[in-house]
Amino acid sequence: MRVWQALAMGAITACLAASTGLAAPAKILPPGRSISIANPLYSFDYEYPAAAGRIPALKAWLDKDAANHRSNIAGQAKDARDEARKDKITYISYDSSTGWQVVTDLPGWLSLSGMEEEFTGGAHPNHGPTALLWNKKAGRQVKALDMFDTAALSAAIQAPFCAALNKEREERRGEPVKPDSTDDFDACIDPLKEVLILGSADHAHFTRIGILIGPYEAGPYAEGDYDITLKVTPEVLAAVKPAWRSAFAVSR
Repeated sequence: MRVWQALAMGAITACLAASTGLAAPAKILPPGRSISIANPLYSFDYEYPAAAGRIPALKAWLDKDAANHRSNIAGQAKDARDEARKDKITYISYDSSTGWQVVTDLPGWLSLSGMEEEFTGGAHPNHGPTALLWNKKAGRQVKALDMFDTAALSAAIQAPFCAALNKEREERRGEPVKPDSTDDFDACIDPLKEVLILGSADHAHFTRIGILIGPYEAGPYAEGDYDITLKVTPEVLAAVKPAWRSAFAVSR
C-alpha cells in the first residue's frame, strides 16, 4: 500500500469511528515472552523479543527451548538438593537464565543474539553467548557459518579479527599484547570456533559479521566477554555460498 493510500485509509477509519461513536480497532501485535520463576530449589528466567514472538514457528521453537531449559535446571537442582541433604550440607539454590535480543530484523531474516547463564555450584555462575538466525521465507533456522565456504571466510577475516581482538585486549589490559608471548591469552583464536552473528547497516542485507566470545576463550574470566564486529568486504562476500549471496552486501 502506498503512503497516500495508507493516510487516506486512516482518515476514513477515523471518520467512521467518529460517526458511529466506536473507537477504531487497535492493531494488536503478538508480544515477546518473559518467564521468571523463583522457588527454594531454583530460579529460572527466559526472555525473547516481540520480533521473535510474531513468527509462529520461531515462537514455538523458543517456547520449547524455554521448557527444556527449565526442565534441565529443575532436574539438576533436585539432584543437588537431595545430595546435599544426604551429605548434611547446605544446598545453594541453582539458577538458569536465557535472554534473546534482536541483532537485525530484515525482510527475509531475523537475527538474534542470546546469552545463557547458569549457576550449578562453584565459585561463580557460568555464562556464554549464543545465536539464532531465522529464515522467514523457509520458516526455519539456518546456522550462520553454514552460509559460507569456511576456508574462504577464514582467509578473509582472520587477520582483521586478530587485529580488532588485540586492540580490545590492549584497551582492557592497559598494555600492548606481546606477539612473542607464551601466554595463551595473548594468542589469537579461531573466530569460526566462536559464536557468529549476522548484522546489517542498510536494513536490507547482512553487511556485518559479529564474533561473540565467552569467558576464558580470549582472556581470563575477569576480562569478561569479547564482541568483535567486522564489515562484509568483497572478500567476505566472495566467501558466501551462491545460494545465500543475495542476502549479503558489501558494507559501505
